[in-house]
Amino acid sequence: MNMHTDQRGVTVILVLAFMGIFLFLLGTILSYVLTQGKYGRALYAREQAVNAAEAGLEYYRWFLAHNPSIMVNGIGIVSPYTYTVSDPEGSTIGSATITATPNTACGVVQSVDLASEGKADINPLYKRTLNARYMRPSVAEYSNIINANVWAGSDRVITGAYHSNGGVRMDGTSNSIVSSAVATWSCTSSFGCSPTQTKPGVFGAGSGSALWQYPAASFNFAGISTDFPTIRSYAQSGGILMTSTRIYVDGVQQGNSFGGVGGTEQRGFRVVLRSDNTIDVYRVTSTGAAQSKHPDNLGTWVSDYHTVNNNIYLGRYTIQSDCPIIYSDAKVWLEGVVGGKVTLIAADTSTFNPDILLNNNITYASGSGSSGLTAIAEQSVIIPLVSPNDMTIRGIFVAQNGYFGRNYYQANGSHGVPAQYNAYVTRNLLTTIGSVVSNGRIGTQWSCGGSFCSGYAVRTDTYDRLLAFDPPPFTPAASPDYKLVLWREQ
Repeated sequence: MNMHTDQRGVTVILVLAFMGIFLFLLGTILSYVLTQGKYGRALYAREQAVNAAEAGLEYYRWFLAHNPSIMVNGIGIVSPYTYTVSDPEGSTIGSATITATPNTACGVVQSVDLASEGKADINPLYKRTLNARYMRPSVAEYSNIINANVWAGSDRVITGAYHSNGGVRMDGTSNSIVSSAVATWSCTSSFGCSPTQTKPGVFGAGSGSALWQYPAASFNFAGISTDFPTIRSYAQSGGILMTSTRIYVDGVQQGNSFGGVGGTEQRGFRVVLRSDNTIDVYRVTSTGAAQSKHPDNLGTWVSDYHTVNNNIYLGRYTIQSDCPIIYSDAKVWLEGVVGGKVTLIAADTSTFNPDILLNNNITYASGSGSSGLTAIAEQSVIIPLVSPNDMTIRGIFVAQNGYFGRNYYQANGSHGVPAQYNAYVTRNLLTTIGSVVSNGRIGTQWSCGGSFCSGYAVRTDTYDRLLAFDPPPFTPAASPDYKLVLWREQ
């Protein structure tokens, strides 16, 4: 046997084996390197694509800002539009295709939804799409906006931004920003300070003081004033208009004329919202009086005509999907279940400023964001004497010239309410889900000698995040400046 030949054969086999292993490892490493390189290029292309998509959104925001007439009737929108994206040296790096969809009500643009699909020139196969909404910030982003000094009592639990153009005494529990437009203010006995004291813009025994801000920017109440005559014309031609003597739906008079209910505190309309996007309307012909003090004038007893004694059914009417506006020239008692998005306005073109009375619970048929209510009163939004012991109100409530609240009542004495309503002077729980915008001081609880004596004992306020960026049409804006909201990747 030739031992040298056998050894050479073994050596060759070992060399071949090691070469095979080496080549396998080399191939694996090269494959990994190539894969990583491909993956890196794909990541870079995807990053370039999302940058292009973002550039497309910013371009279209600029385009809309420089063509403001688009935000009136939608005329002039270019969609889809392809925007070429370049680097600082002027070289093309990609493009974005923007699709713009206006959201309209009564033929008027409320917001514009944008979808920007970006792709990079280095690899157009990798596309990324960004969505955003172009709109003015809404008052629905706040739990409360007040144009006066205010005291939030220790029972209050507030979720959402709380702002006052005056001073704020915050004794309640708040988990968001509490802001005041003033650096200091005079806290009087009406706000629990005796004698009158100069206090910081926000002070009190409440929680979350790290989130208190003062002085903050003032909220322009004149800027949110609703253009009542214009919206009335929309309701008359395409929505629901309730004049003093007639009701119109989509421009057509419904039934016969009736005795006038406008221009007075003692008559008006009772509106019951229904989950199927209809409303039942009653003509209020008789009301009962009760003595009260109002939050904006605590020194005077006045007669409230808030209790409905007699009302006559007028009919059931469908809220128009393309113009979901209910406009009343008279005082309104409001209650029921909200089906879709709807805005109710009580205003008069004469010298009379009607109120909205929250006559009973107001709830939503859906909690997914498809239901929503905005109620705007030219004067005040009031919870009447006769109200549920545990009351829930959902919506955006705007008292343009008056106040939001429940007046101060007493059970006995020369100014006491009618005896049959004594039990209604104090109530238990008021839950507000949405936003309150009040020109005057808010008041829903009253104390006598330091003890609770009128109104609701416990109150919770929670802003509705689902309505913050998709409110009912013609909800007042918190700022005149448009911006992109709901920015997200598809």
